[in-house]
Amino acid sequence: MIELEAVPELIDPVMVAAFEGWNDAGDAASTAVAHLDREWKGEVFAALDAEDYYDFQVNRPTVWLDGGVRKITWPTTRLSVVRIGGDKPRDLVLVRGIEPSMRWRSFCNEILGFAHELGVEMVVILGALLGDTPHTRPVPVSGITSDPDLARTMDLEETRYEGPTGIVGILQEACTHAGVPAVSLWAAVPHYVSQPPNPKATLALLNRLEDLIGLRIPLGELAEDARAWQLGVDQLAAEDSEVAEYVQTLEEARDTAELPEASGEAIAREFERYLRRRDGGPGGLGPAAGPGHATEGGDSGSYLRDPGGRTRPPKPPRAEPESEASGDSDADGDEPESSED
Repeated sequence: MIELEAVPELIDPVMVAAFEGWNDAGDAASTAVAHLDREWKGEVFAALDAEDYYDFQVNRPTVWLDGGVRKITWPTTRLSVVRIGGDKPRDLVLVRGIEPSMRWRSFCNEILGFAHELGVEMVVILGALLGDTPHTRPVPVSGITSDPDLARTMDLEETRYEGPTGIVGILQEACTHAGVPAVSLWAAVPHYVSQPPNPKATLALLNRLEDLIGLRIPLGELAEDARAWQLGVDQLAAEDSEVAEYVQTLEEARDTAELPEASGEAIAREFERYLRRRDGGPGGLGPAAGPGHATEGGDSGSYLRDPGGRTRPPKPPRAEPESEASGDSDADGDEPESSED
């Protein structure tokens, strides 16, 4: 039985979820949901019982001091709600946690129970995967769904992936079987600079989310962090000729793959997206958006922390991506094993 007396009646709610772990390269997806929660001052109204879903030898609890009193924080998944005001107010239900260690079906059923009780109209799950993509180019973001009607009406890719999956894929399929419209957005993170944080990928996910659900998202300092990150990676690459050569190879492959997309239809699509952002149309930012609302273009980098020093990039592994490299992706069907539905 789910008790939600503390939650007011929501307006056109959309659930946005992200999970740390296998589905969260560079922590890009979980950071995006944390950003939404922080910018809109989300209020936590529920937390799943950690005993039910987590192996504490895999995801260990942490001990901390509160005024000299020792307390324990247990790994779990929390739900919060934020209300976005304006001419057309609407609510977001934010789900942020860690990929569960066990009982995935029960985990998804509990999340769906909240979605049903709150009248959620659509579930958007954010993810990030490692890919053969250069850090100097726009971050590829793929929109995936299992619903053919949703794919057609929202210009998404209908997934055909077969293979290992993570909690993002399981939750999306659970939503589909429960009749809840569900979309997953996947950002590709360069595998040669995979350590978190990656604000450039976070920024790309938030921009795509804006377009998908028609909301203006305040980005704060995220665009500046993104530029600083890209400058940091540029400097690391410049210090190692092998890394620089590898990045150049990825750039050439990406540019070549995108040449067929430089069509009148593709250009018109991008121009319409620009107008929406400038004029405040569906998903647009309006004239007051300001410079903090950057697109995921090449001028948006990210901040890099290099705890282990410079390393030369490994040969990229070849595996079939669960997202099947949609038109937004730069890969030609090859992604590392962390790719997802």
